[in-house]
Formats: sequence, structure tokens, C-alpha cells
Amino acid sequence: MSHRGRINAMVNLVGIDPVDLFTGLEDVDPRSTLGSGDVKYHLGATGRYRDHRGREVDLHLVSNPSHLEAVDPVLLGRARARQARLGDRDRTRVLPICLHGDAAFAGQGVTAEALNLSELPGYEVGGCVHIVLDNRIGFTAEAEALQSTAFSSDLGRRLEIPILRVHGEDPAAIVRAAHLAIAYRQRFHTDLLIDLFVYRRHGHSEVEDPTTTSPQLYQQIRNRPPLHRILADRMGRSDAEVEAETRELTQALSAAQKEGRRRESRPVLSRLPAHWNEYFGGPYQPDYEVSTACSVELLERLADTLLRWPEGFTVHAKVRRLLDQRAAMLRGEGKLDYGAAECAAFAATADDGYTVRLSGQDCRRGTFNHRNATIFDQETGEAFTALESFGRDPARVEIIDSPLSEEAVLAYEYGYSRDCPDGLVLWEAQFGDFANGAQIPIDQFLAAGEDKWGLLSGLTLLLPHGYEGQGPEHSSARIERFLTLASKHNLQISAPTTAAQYFHLLRRQVLRRWRKPLVVFTPKGMLRAKAATSPVSELVEGSYHRVLEDHSIDDATRILICCGKIVHELRAHRHRLGDTTTAILSLEDLYPFPETELRAALAQHPRARKVIWVQEEPANMGARFYVRPEIDRVADGRHVTTVKRSASASPATGSTNAHRLEQETLLRWAFR
Repeated sequence: MSHRGRINAMVNLVGIDPVDLFTGLEDVDPRSTLGSGDVKYHLGATGRYRDHRGREVDLHLVSNPSHLEAVDPVLLGRARARQARLGDRDRTRVLPICLHGDAAFAGQGVTAEALNLSELPGYEVGGCVHIVLDNRIGFTAEAEALQSTAFSSDLGRRLEIPILRVHGEDPAAIVRAAHLAIAYRQRFHTDLLIDLFVYRRHGHSEVEDPTTTSPQLYQQIRNRPPLHRILADRMGRSDAEVEAETRELTQALSAAQKEGRRRESRPVLSRLPAHWNEYFGGPYQPDYEVSTACSVELLERLADTLLRWPEGFTVHAKVRRLLDQRAAMLRGEGKLDYGAAECAAFAATADDGYTVRLSGQDCRRGTFNHRNATIFDQETGEAFTALESFGRDPARVEIIDSPLSEEAVLAYEYGYSRDCPDGLVLWEAQFGDFANGAQIPIDQFLAAGEDKWGLLSGLTLLLPHGYEGQGPEHSSARIERFLTLASKHNLQISAPTTAAQYFHLLRRQVLRRWRKPLVVFTPKGMLRAKAATSPVSELVEGSYHRVLEDHSIDDATRILICCGKIVHELRAHRHRLGDTTTAILSLEDLYPFPETELRAALAQHPRARKVIWVQEEPANMGARFYVRPEIDRVADGRHVTTVKRSASASPATGSTNAHRLEQETLLRWAFR
């Protein structure tokens, strides 16, 4: 819900003790939230509501930032995850209710994105009840400046759903509308919208004077009695009775406030459900690492499964060749590419009893035709996903093509991960830079959720990244942006450079009990490159390495450090030069920084007095600003310098020829 009325809802619906609420409002122990926490009207709360008949319902008020509608898809993702956990296949046991302000509902694009998810495969929740608090004003601007239609709720007309318009001064009508909304939702399993016509008696906050911008509107509001007075008159209550009840309530709240001020610690308003008991956040510790290998038998079973489809199913000839090749790779006949390694990671994780959920634009096939997790009958169009056979109830494998949206879909998957800690939940961008369309949930939920609200998430972002001459919009996933968000071990940021590394990274994300969002810079051109392939033995016996050492050079005099696909280009250039004195190290984890592992890798080359950070991104982008001080710290007095493109306003050139010249120059400078 939006901010106004949130504290009221915490007490009167969720059941938070007013003393606990006032304790938080009074900031009794600022040291407990120094540098973290959030304002009180952003906080979530959990409780149990009991109606006048004694019936109970568990309530959870979702934490949300001031980007008011950004939480809409988060709510939907959480609802679907809880339905899956409960086995709620008819979607009647978990009900999402979303309260909107009229200005935000009409103005924020993510609202339309969230509405569009309502009946899409992989995203439907059996209907969400949307309530628009329509007070005809935003912060200070009135409706004429905010919406192009008569009603802000007209946005809901894109769906074939009822829109109930109700007068906010008629509580009986509101109750009837609520009963009708729930009955309709439970019967027809679609969204429904209640447009509640109300007004805001005070300004945006109680200390503001709204008459400066809306004099006529607030002249009318001043002349209207408060709602409780209107209701009392309809019930035949006297002024004396109303004043007595008001005084009693005020005294009770004043007493609660005084008690709250005497408290010495902040209360917990929201408690995590039991399925989070095994998982934790906080700083990274090396002993959190676990075995991520899988068995030869599983890979052989996966190879057989990939080549089994329903009888009479007509597979596309190109896809058939890819599946034949992938099955051969899994049997050890040649090395595995990224697509095969990912397929193996999903199968092994599902076989271990964990949910695997991947969504994104065209991700069933994969932007670069590298996945083909779902195949399509060329005669009937029927879809078939072989990996689904590895899921064990209640765990399952879901690979879903998302709508052409970044913000709502990523926020939805964040919400799903919030109630699926025991699963590998992933969102893939079509190209890595498309993540900028989801910057709000990245900033507000993924990066800051633990610090602000104490809420953990294991969501994994797959962001294709790499400079290959495809132009400004298809080169950079903006490594620098994620690194500026990284602090207090809130994120994991990785760039696996081999298929086996990618396999173990995905497995590590779910098998460890440490839950943090993971940002993976995945390759594009290197998806099938021989240099990035891995033998089956590295899946069966290996593990994830936070730094890839260079075992081809025994005692180097110079060390290059890099991340991502450029490590393979540097090695190829070294081979062309016949260079035997330069070691090349790859930072597979950027954050938390692998200090111990890098220090050990540098120690393998004690004669190397020169260390060079090499990146293909421009000087004002990439990881340079973050890694350079870290490398200086562990270099033990060695001279550290950098090689990179010149600073630029645009991530990359739009000319293939210019890109080629830049890349060749970059490689030559690295070995000067």
C-alpha cells in the first residue's frame, strides 16, 4: 500500500501493538539502525486478523519504498511463490491486495506492466484486488495535471475486469464492494478494481498547507465533517458519545506513546516465515562454501532426457542438431559450452529437490539461440520442456518467456525469491544493458532490501555483457553501476569465464545457505567459443574458483588481471606473440572482492613487479574504479597500472570496424 494510512493499517488490520509502533517511531535506539533502516511508513508488518465471527487470516504488509507502484509486481511474485509453497493450484488460499494512490496508479508505467501480468502463463496469481484511493490529487498537483481520462482507474480498462466505483463516505457500500470483489475473484480468478472516491483532509503531510496550491478544493474539504462524524450521525450516536470514545482512544494512544518512549530496543514488526529458518544474510564467510559438483550418472540421464520427447513430436532440424550435440557433450564426447553447463546446473539443482525458475524475454529459446530449454513441435506448435522431468514435488522447473518488460518482471522475480529461499530464481535480460529499465527495483529492493528492511533475497540476474562490435546498446551491462551499489556484502557480482565456472556459480547460489542477490555478467559471443568450454570432469569433480589462476606460466615477470571475456582474448594474443613471461588472472568474483584468492594467485609469481588491470570498457565505466584500490592493497608494493578504452559518454562505438581497431589496440597496449 501507499504511505498514507499505513501506520493505521499496521495497528487496526495487521494487529501491531501501538506500544511497539510508537517505540519504532520514537527512535529509542538510533545506534541499532545507524546507516541503515528506513522511515516507518515504508516498513512491512506481519500479523493475524480476527473478524467478529472469530475467523482468522494471516496478513503480511509488504515493505516498499517511496517509488509507490514499484512494489506492485513484488507483491504478485510473493503471492505466486506462497501459492506454490502451499500447493494452492486453484489459487484461492493466497490473496494479493494492492492499495494505490490515484496519481501513482495513473502515472507510473510499472502499474500497467503489473496489470499485464495478471493472466500470463507463469505469472498469474488467480487475481489481485486493486483498490485505488481516488482523492483527485497527487503531491500538490490536481487531477487535471495527472491523468488524461476522467478516472485514474481507467488504466484498468486494458483488462476485461470489473471496475467498482464507490463513494468513500459510505462505509456500508465499501463493505458490499469488498464482499463482491472477493466473491468475484474467488470465482473467476481474475484481477478486479475498486475505485474508492475519497479526499485528503490535510496536505501531503499533516504539517503542510494544501490551500497554497488547491484553494478551492480545500475550501470544500474544510466544510465537510470528518467521516467518523458522518457515520455517527447515521448510527444515531450523540455528540457526547462520539467525544467520549474519541477521548478514550486518544488517551489509550498517548499511554502507548509514553510506554514506547521508555523502551530501550526497537520492536520487530515483521517476522520471516518458517521457510527462511535455514537461511541467513550478513557478511560473507569462506566457510559458507559447499560442494557443487554433480554425478556422472545425472549427466548421462540428462543426455538421455534431452533426446526424449512426446511420441509424434516434430523437432526443428536445427534444434535437433543442437540437442544431439548437447547430449554428446554431457556424455563426455567433447567439452561443454555455456548452454550445456546451464542445462546441467538446472537439472542437478532440480534433482536435489530445489525449485528452478527462470524468466525473461524469449528466455525459453535464449536471445542467442543458446538455450532451447523448451522445444516446439513444428506441426502443432506444442511446447515441451524436458527439464521439467527433473523437478520433484513440490520443487519444479519453470522456464518462462516474459512480456517485453524489465521493471515489472524483475520486481516480480524478486518477490518470488522472497518466498522461495530454497530455490534458484533467475531473471535474464535480453541484453545486459536492458537492466537499466529495471533500475528502480535494483536500487530499492535488491541492493538495499536487507539494509533497509532486514529482508533477504537469492535472486540471480543474468546480464549478457561483452564488447563485440554490436553498438552502444548491446555491449555493456554497466558493471560500474552494480559495483557502486555494493556495500556491506549486500550483493554478489560475478563474471564466470568458463562453462564449468558458470555451472558451479549457479549451483553455489542455491546450495549455500547464505542468501544474497547474485548479478552474473554472462557472455554473448563466448557462449560457444572453444576457449570457454569445459570438460565434464570439471562438473563432476571441480568447484567454483573466485579467481582463476594461470597455470600455463610458471614464474611471470608481469601479471595482467581482468574479468569477463577479455581474458580469452588476452590469452589468444599472448599465444600469437609467443609471450612466456606474462601471467593472466581472471577475477571471477568482483564483489565481495576475493582478496585472499587474489593474494595467493599473485604470490605464485614473486618476480612479477608489474601488475596491470585490463578492461575493455571505457575508463569511466567497467570495474576499474572499484578494483584498482583493491589490487593496490593486495599487490604488496608492486607497480599497478591500467589499460582501458578512453573515457566516453557512450558505452561503445556503433562501428564494427572502429570496434575492431579499438580492441586490437587494447590488446597490444596490455603487452607493451
